Amino acid sequence: MPRHIACLSYDFDTWSGFASRGLTTPTPVSRGEFGIVGAARILDLLGSHDIKASWYIPGVVIETYPEACARVVEEGHEVGHHGWSHVPPAELPAEVEAEEFARAVASIERLTGRKPAGYRSPAWDLSDRTIDLLVEHGCRYDSSMMGHDCEPYFARRGDKVAADAPLVFGETTDLVEIPISWSLDDHPHFEFFRTKAGVMPGLANANAVLENWLADFEYMCRTSEWGAMVYTFHPYVSGRGHRMMMMEKLIDGLARMGAEFLTLEQVEQEFRARQTP
Repeated sequence: MPRHIACLSYDFDTWSGFASRGLTTPTPVSRGEFGIVGAARILDLLGSHDIKASWYIPGVVIETYPEACARVVEEGHEVGHHGWSHVPPAELPAEVEAEEFARAVASIERLTGRKPAGYRSPAWDLSDRTIDLLVEHGCRYDSSMMGHDCEPYFARRGDKVAADAPLVFGETTDLVEIPISWSLDDHPHFEFFRTKAGVMPGLANANAVLENWLADFEYMCRTSEWGAMVYTFHPYVSGRGHRMMMMEKLIDGLARMGAEFLTLEQVEQEFRARQTP
């Protein structure tokens, strides 16, 4: 019987993403802090629809806003690893990445009482060491790569990649990859940035984005017997009024198409159960 899953996921970064870009003056910090307002609105919406979601929270955010993060846990949502800082692991020295990874695990364990089942890289940019750290710390899935649009797969490590040679595939691990896409992320559609490097325009019409997001799910339903579509939100982005309206319309539209709303941890478990022994 066909089964089509929608995962609502939230990167609860607040100001940490701005700080990782060197934006530490009062206005960008306040822009990130709006995420506390947005998170409360989103939790209210999810609760009204009885939907459990996956929240990826950097350690610095957990330690800065313990009450807001505790509400995520109290209302039954998954908390996943999203780094200690929001600096992408590909930009960190090996020893710093390892230290930050362990520090974030400890922070999540204090918040939830358990180690995280899954990981999502800040800015979706893994280093060539990150998967080893995930395996070492007992994570069962990652959600940072883009090798499919709606079907999980087992992640590889140790690929050899060069611009002037064929790719040499590395080892396939037991780590489940639950793929994501920039096109299903609110940030590039909506957030305006002006830096010395250039301008990211953002500020797209929410109804146009909604149309695309529903169409992706409809296509999955047409072409796959089983699949999981992962939508990524940031509370400081989608907590704004008209985007909250879009999120509610998305939930309603997905439900009309028969979507089952699961956390990414539940998808990982279901994917493993579907594999031939």
